This record gives sequence, structure tokens and C-alpha cells, in this order.
Amino acid sequence: MSTDKIVVIGAGVVGLSIALEAQARGLTVTVVDREGPAEGASAGNAGAFAFSDILPLASPRIIRQAPKWLLDPLGPLSVPPRYALKIAPWMLRFWRASWAARVQASTVAQTALMSLSAKALDPFLTQHKLAHMLRRRGQLQVYEGEKEFKASLPGWKVRQDAGIAFRHVSGGEIAEIQPGLDARFTHASFTPDWCSITDPLDYALALAEAFRAGGGKIIIAEAARLTATGVETSAGPLAGRVVLAAGAHSHLLARSAGAKIPLETERGYNTTLPTTTLDLRTQVTFGGHGFVITSLTSGIRVGGAVELGGLKLPPNYARADAMLKKAKRFLPGLDITGGTQWMGFRPSLPDSLPALGPLARQPNTICAFGHGHLGLTQSAGTAAIIADMLQGKPAQIDLAAFSPQRFTRAS
Repeated sequence: MSTDKIVVIGAGVVGLSIALEAQARGLTVTVVDREGPAEGASAGNAGAFAFSDILPLASPRIIRQAPKWLLDPLGPLSVPPRYALKIAPWMLRFWRASWAARVQASTVAQTALMSLSAKALDPFLTQHKLAHMLRRRGQLQVYEGEKEFKASLPGWKVRQDAGIAFRHVSGGEIAEIQPGLDARFTHASFTPDWCSITDPLDYALALAEAFRAGGGKIIIAEAARLTATGVETSAGPLAGRVVLAAGAHSHLLARSAGAKIPLETERGYNTTLPTTTLDLRTQVTFGGHGFVITSLTSGIRVGGAVELGGLKLPPNYARADAMLKKAKRFLPGLDITGGTQWMGFRPSLPDSLPALGPLARQPNTICAFGHGHLGLTQSAGTAAIIADMLQGKPAQIDLAAFSPQRFTRAS
């Protein structure tokens, strides 16, 4: 068994999952993070293991809808005007990723990663005594009328071909799954195998505690530059093979090793409500409006949407307010008072696939970032993939589509 030292940059759910898996295989692991465990997107997500989300965000359907959405500054997809010029090259790559052949290739790759992640999750949770945090309550995707429902059917056919279980429901069947929805939602699709964590912040902190209990060390420091022997940090140099899992900040570090990876930031917003009066039985997804409502131990979370605005612009909490007002209309029994707002950075690549693998000019650094809104979902599968790489084992899935070099090979 290898005794190599491993440095994981990033103490979010992906980085901590990798650290735990590598540690369990006998590797010596140190985690370094600029703020500490669960201080980024891992704390504020919807808590879902969304294994049925195999379709890339870049698609002909999204491209058709994007102009309408972009006209609404509080809609499901927005680009702040002062960021539009900067993000233009990324948007061009996003548009190219929506071409039919590329969507097909991305879907195949995403399906493989989802399948591996789903298979890896239960053993991972059991091994680290976290299985009690998993809930299996399904997910209800709702549609306003037959037209919106029929527009979703090609995507469900792709899921059916991938072996994903679901059923379409309407009328009273919707109320049986989730009472209290507004009558505008005439059709829905229910994925019974959808599962979630009790609370994403608690889960990430539990991962950190399990890692420390196994002898792992977490250093709070700024990772400044990748080197041939490790990484320079504000606390001094750390030697070893590096796993770059720093979320939305990862591409900045990759540049120090000569890699230009087009990572952008999906700024996600949510409000967590303290209410316990609503009978929320499943996660409800309002796809046409770009947000979800889910129940956590910390309350009911209303959040989602995509704001492509980078790392530096101040939050626009009017987006969270807009989702909350819609949630009240869509679930009239929801008490929307007393909520806590949050904004976080989802690290996103144009083709909706993460970067998994070594950097070309610095192969001692392995990338594990760019999961978009699927970091929690794909965390156990990513951990297995990266741990295999660290041990020199063959990959469990074809990783060509996830190569960090894929953006330099093609336009």
C-alpha cells in the first residue's frame, strides 16, 4: 500500500470525500482550505443526491429558453450586465457544448459518473458511519400545463434509456405525493429513488470530523501556487501529490501550473425557513422557474437558479426574494417569514462535466473540480475515481470526457 503524502486543496464535500477515501486506503492526507470545512457551496446546497440529473445544462432546450430568461434579471438564468463581456468566451463554449453531438457525448459521460456515484454512496456512508444522515423521499418535478410537460418528455426518454426509475402523474396523484401545491401544476414526474442528506452543512462537517478522527489534518490557509513538489500556501509549503478540489477557485490555482481551464461560477441563492408547519414530503422541483423546495433538519430551503456572475460581484439577494415569493404562490401553505438568506459559488464548466485527472504540465496535481450543482451528488464517485488515480489503479469509467485538457484540444 502506498505511503505517498497527499495534499487535498479544498475542504468542501468533494475535497473531504476524496480525503476520507484516500485515507481509508492507507494514504497520508492533509487538507488545506482558505476558510475551513464547509465554508463554501457545500454548506448551502439543497442536500440532494440528484443521480437522475444526467442531462447537461448546455442543451438546445436551454439555448432556446435562454433569451427569454436573460431578459428577466430575477429569472432562472441571468448574467449581470457588468459581467457580460467577461463571461462571453465561456458563453461561446457553452453554446458549442449545446450542439447535438456534444450533448450526446456529455450525457453518456455524465450517466457513467452518476451510476458510479450512486453505487459508491451507500458503501461510503456505511464505512464512515454516516448512513443515518441519508433520506429516501423522492423528488417531484412539476409542470404548469400540458405544453411544459410534453416539452420535458424527450429528457425523460433519455433517463428511461439510462435505467432511471420514474413515473408521470397528474391531478390527484400529484396531491397524494405532495399535498398543497397550487392547481396550476397539472402534471408532474416523480423519481422515487431520489435521495438527500439531512443537512448539507452537517454532512460536510461530519466528513471533516471523520477525517480528523482517522488522523487527518486540516490546515486553514490560502493555497497560493502549485509547484512541482506540492503547493505553496500562506502557512508555508506543503509537499506531496496534490488533489485540486477548491471549487470555484480551482482554475486560479491551475493557472499557476500553466493550465487555462474555463471554469465559471454559477452563483446560487437560497432562503432557509425555520418553519415546521408545512407537510413537505419530497423535494419539489419547479424546473420552469429554476428552483427547488426541500426539507432539511435546519428548516425548509427554497433555492436554486443560475446567476453567471463570477466571484467578485456583491450578492443580489433580490433573486432569493423572488424565488421565495414564487414558492409562496406555488405552495400557499408555506410560511416564508424568518428566513436566512445565502449565496454560494457553484464551479461550472461549459459542458457540465467536472475536470477529473492530472494537469498536463504538472501531473503531480490531479484535478477534481467543476461539478456545478452536482458536487454533493458526485462526491462519493469522484472520491473513488481520484483515490484509484492516486494508487495507480485503472479507472472504473472512461475518463476521456472529463480530462482537464479537453478545452485545449477542441474549440
